[in-house]
Amino acid sequence: MATTSTAEAVWEGDLPKGHGRVKGTSGGLAEMPVSWAARTGAQSGLTTPEELLAAAHASCFSMALSAGLGRAGKPPQRLRVKASATFDKVGDGFKVTAAELTVVGSVPGMSASDFQAAATAASQGCPISGVMKGNVPITLHASLE
Repeated sequence: MATTSTAEAVWEGDLPKGHGRVKGTSGGLAEMPVSWAARTGAQSGLTTPEELLAAAHASCFSMALSAGLGRAGKPPQRLRVKASATFDKVGDGFKVTAAELTVVGSVPGMSASDFQAAATAASQGCPISGVMKGNVPITLHASLE
């Protein structure tokens, strides 16, 4: 069963002084303002495409890890995942240059090495990681509470 998720953006004005809005069409992602200034350091309550990418990566990875732990008979009590996407100037343009995942899990009866292995497998199996694989390095940090 294939599903398609959709978001919409509206941009007004030129890049440096302009502004925009982005929202999901499901109703689960409220409309949020975006700007070039937010992308280059002065977020001031605005989101960025990279923050949205990081949010997608964090939620996708947490689901993949939860599923893997469940299949292993070690369902997590809690997984706290932080994801980041680095946006930087490269040559004459800009690009996402790196992604990072940090997960701290509460998984009764699981060793640190088994948790690391499960987190590595989840990072490799997460569909959002798959989109980035080969395009940017993904660093993973995994530990138990």
